[in-house]
Amino acid sequence: MTQGQTTTDGPFKLFIADDDGAVRDALALIFEMDGFSVKTFPEGSSLLSAVAGNRPDCIILDVHMPGRSGLDVLKELGPGFSAPIFMISGQGDIPMAVEAIKKGAHDFIEKPFDADTVVSRVREALAARQRMQNGSGHALQAFHGEDQLTPREREVLEQIAQGASNKEAGRHLGISPRTIEVHRARIMEKLGARNTADLVRIVYSDAKRG
Repeated sequence: MTQGQTTTDGPFKLFIADDDGAVRDALALIFEMDGFSVKTFPEGSSLLSAVAGNRPDCIILDVHMPGRSGLDVLKELGPGFSAPIFMISGQGDIPMAVEAIKKGAHDFIEKPFDADTVVSRVREALAARQRMQNGSGHALQAFHGEDQLTPREREVLEQIAQGASNKEAGRHLGISPRTIEVHRARIMEKLGARNTADLVRIVYSDAKRG
């Protein structure tokens, strides 16, 4: 693992909420070894209280927790929460994880997970957020239906319009190809596109007319 995952204010701050102590400890260990500052929580309420006074750079939430579930926490943080939020899900929770993506989660981590892969996914998400904040993305021209898209869907659409594959778009935005596909399907539904080619045609035809 690469050491020294830091911001100008010090190490990246990561919050982890999972009611399984073994999972919390394992995740805390691998991220602390990689240079992150980590705080763990056994349930969602204590994480929400901590966020109120100390905003993290990234959050990892278990889908199932006693009291407030991961989805409840996601809802309370709201769509305006800027730090990437990862949901931890088992194979049977994938539909729930997809629903979380629609509600603003950055991505999901499927159990069982590989330690190096999890750290890489979080690191890529933070790097992608930094690129977006620095304005290194390519902005689309105005097109019909753009007001229906979330900021994340617009970012995905920009990648699609540039011809990026799911894998390439995911690498650039710091999310998994599977999550790109979830966003792609939502974008096509909102814009009334039949396929990817139709989607690109809608975007660029409207931009030219504008």
